[in-house]
Amino acid sequence: MNAPIETPNTGVVVSIRGSVVDVRFDDELPPIYSLLRAGSQEQIIIEVQSQRDACHVRGIALTPTQGLSRGTTVMDTRGPLKAPVGQAVLSRMFDVFGNTLDEGEELVDVEWRSVHRAPPPLSRRSTRSEVFETGIKIIDVLLPLERGGKAGLFGGAGVGKTVLLTEMIHNMLGHQSGVSIFCGIGERCREGEELYREMKEAGVLSDMVMLFGQMNELPGSRFRIGHAALTMAEYFRDDEHRDVLLLIDNIFRFIQAGMEVSGLLGQMPSRLGYQPTMGTELSKLEERIANTDSGAITSIQAVYVPADDFTDPAAVHTFSHLSASIVLSRKRASEGLFPAIDPLQSRSKMATPGIVGEQHYALAQEIRRTLAQYTELKDIIAMLGLEQLSSEDRNVVARARRLERFLTQPFFTTEQFTGHKGKLVSLADALDGCERILNDEFKDYPESALYMIGAISEAEDKASAGNAALEHAKPAEKANKTVRNNES
Repeated sequence: MNAPIETPNTGVVVSIRGSVVDVRFDDELPPIYSLLRAGSQEQIIIEVQSQRDACHVRGIALTPTQGLSRGTTVMDTRGPLKAPVGQAVLSRMFDVFGNTLDEGEELVDVEWRSVHRAPPPLSRRSTRSEVFETGIKIIDVLLPLERGGKAGLFGGAGVGKTVLLTEMIHNMLGHQSGVSIFCGIGERCREGEELYREMKEAGVLSDMVMLFGQMNELPGSRFRIGHAALTMAEYFRDDEHRDVLLLIDNIFRFIQAGMEVSGLLGQMPSRLGYQPTMGTELSKLEERIANTDSGAITSIQAVYVPADDFTDPAAVHTFSHLSASIVLSRKRASEGLFPAIDPLQSRSKMATPGIVGEQHYALAQEIRRTLAQYTELKDIIAMLGLEQLSSEDRNVVARARRLERFLTQPFFTTEQFTGHKGKLVSLADALDGCERILNDEFKDYPESALYMIGAISEAEDKASAGNAALEHAKPAEKANKTVRNNES
């Protein structure tokens, strides 16, 4: 017996104000989040945001509304926005509608799923806390990340959030069997193109998916790209039972897009102009990122902090969802200490003796104590000079400065700019190096020997190479001195 053919549900545009479109339906009112299509080729896509009364709905256009006018017929698609899932999405680049942006072959063997999904129930969530190694010394030692957790990269413009995210993709895909999903919210097209090219050159594109809601797209489109990325991540976690690394750049742009949508819909703004529903909207996105019995979605999110103000409501709301907060410091970046992570402002709930172990925890606390003492002594050094400090304080300063330089690291993704070959450092090597510096094993080494290295053994090689060069230079210097004396 043939299934009954659904009669099309059509409506008529009654008003257009920028991206806000009001549509009248006489027969059947579409539910909230339904997609409506209009235009000659149905190229104008509208998402229903509210039901005004028994006959009218108000929607936000996800595409430009040029050519739309009152009286235009609108088609109800009888479904929400959907994203493609399946093995075929790997190594591809998508927009919010699931269209490919990489000029590759047409998608085959994919399933389309709604981007509006509920978070996993508490009964399915894993209660074990596991550390997620990144290969970046300062993060693994002082701010261990949680498998299935959410980490935020907080910083203003130009302090290295995107570089750090790109390095984590490189390290994860090169050494783990998971899937990486990069979601660019409000990204510049240049950044998307560069990332695609870098990942292709690094040979890690085969286990990666990229989604972009670009900066020039409408706020509704930018607002939904995060939900589309999560739908793909949930497929790999729940259906393929694989671990997923979800990188979001930038979560502030998600909040900003929501603020624009809220303003367009005429909602009364709350503090500093943010939407009154910001907490709910962010929670709907963040709560879907979880560690379950079938796999884990580990998320690392860049968070732009407006004017470096950490009391901004966007930063405060985002902090509440995170298991680790990595704060990037403009001052450290200006000193050349990359990655420019401020170890005293950053925190991780995984840094407890019960999770990382007593030895690691004690060492991390000692490192923080040393760096905190050095910060306190900086004012005295600036006013009176290093010579006025006690010998004990001078030792603290020497240790702290060597620790700061050892915790820098050359990245694979910046090799072409810095000339330093990228390094991946195991947790054991990173802990060993910090412990030996705190034990004053390197107090006679120049600070430069510890700068931009991987394991601590490289400092010994660097110092011995420097001494050999110095010894080699001495006879030449002596000969030059003799020549100058003879000339005079």
